Amino acid sequence: MPKQSGFDALDARIIRALDRHPGASVLALARELGVARNTVHARLTKLESEEMLAPESRRLDATALGYPLTAFVALSLSQNAADEAYALLAELAQVVEVHSTTGDADLLVRVVAKDTSDLHRVTRAMLDLTGVTRTSTTVSLSEVVPYRLSRILDAIAEGDEPAVGR
Repeated sequence: MPKQSGFDALDARIIRALDRHPGASVLALARELGVARNTVHARLTKLESEEMLAPESRRLDATALGYPLTAFVALSLSQNAADEAYALLAELAQVVEVHSTTGDADLLVRVVAKDTSDLHRVTRAMLDLTGVTRTSTTVSLSEVVPYRLSRILDAIAEGDEPAVGR
């Protein structure tokens, strides 16, 4: 889990520059931002060491990899086998994200699949895992607002607090 420490406007500006130019060198970023190369390098090193940067594979679109279908599977767990279920879910390649939740289900699992038959196979495999007692699947028809932190980063870079509706 990332540490929440001293992320500031310059860090936000560096990340936004990387969003615009993912392959940019430290020198190119420094020139674009008007700061010293060593400063950019030190900031990136700090962000990496504090686990604030997600793996670069998060940039990939599952559709480009042959998995155009996204679904969200709500899982109910047997509480005495929850840890085992977590570990087993992590082993399923098409499970791309898992959140522990409140409400009717214990976990919300984001999966990707090649088609509905593939999704059925994946959800059946999840139901067969030790500790999983029930599943409920919702297929995503389209991604309306993709995962993003850009507006929050913009506000931090400007020294503002993000506001609703901005």
